[in-house]
Amino acid sequence: MRKTSLSLLLSIGVLSLAGCAASPMASGRMGTFVQDGLPEAVRVPAGHRVAMETVGAGQVTYECRERTGAAGHEWAFVGPEAVLADRAGRRVGRYFGPPATWESMDGSRVTGAQVAVAPAGAGNLPAQLVRAQPAGGTGAMNRVSFIQRVATRGGVAPAVACDAAGVGKRQVLDYQADYIFWVAN
Repeated sequence: MRKTSLSLLLSIGVLSLAGCAASPMASGRMGTFVQDGLPEAVRVPAGHRVAMETVGAGQVTYECRERTGAAGHEWAFVGPEAVLADRAGRRVGRYFGPPATWESMDGSRVTGAQVAVAPAGAGNLPAQLVRAQPAGGTGAMNRVSFIQRVATRGGVAPAVACDAAGVGKRQVLDYQADYIFWVAN
C-alpha cells in the first residue's frame, strides 16, 4: 500500500474512533467501550473488561477462485493487512493474516477464532466477535480473551465479476474498523 493512502486511512480511522467516543457505544470515560448498541451475537460475555481500543486502517485482499462444492466462481477472502492505532493516533500494532493475528508493538500477539458475526451495513465488513488465543509475547496482548470488530467501513468482496477468465486475479480493497480488546476480570 502506498504510504499516503495508509496515512489517510489511519487519519480517517482515528477520527472515526474519536467520533465513537461521543456515541452511545462509548461511555463518558475514555477507553471504556459499552456494548449496548451492538447485536447480541457479537457482545463479549459478562466477566470481561476493555483492555484496549484501537482503529485498524488498511486493506483486505480477495482472489477470484472456483467456488468450492458448487459450480461457478467467487471472490475468496485472502487476508487483511492493517495498522492499529490508539485514540491519539499513535501506532500500537498491526493486524494481518491468515491466520487472523493482532500484534502489539511490544511483540506480543494473539490469533483468533471467529465466534459470531452481525451485519454492519451495505458495503461494510460485518461486526465480529473473536475468541483470542495467545500466540506469543508477554505484553499488551498477553491476557486478551476476546476481540470485537465494530464500526466497520468498506472491505467487502469486490462488486466486479469473478469468472473463469479472472481466476487467480486479486482485488485489494481499503477498509477500517475499530478493534476492541477484552480481558477477563
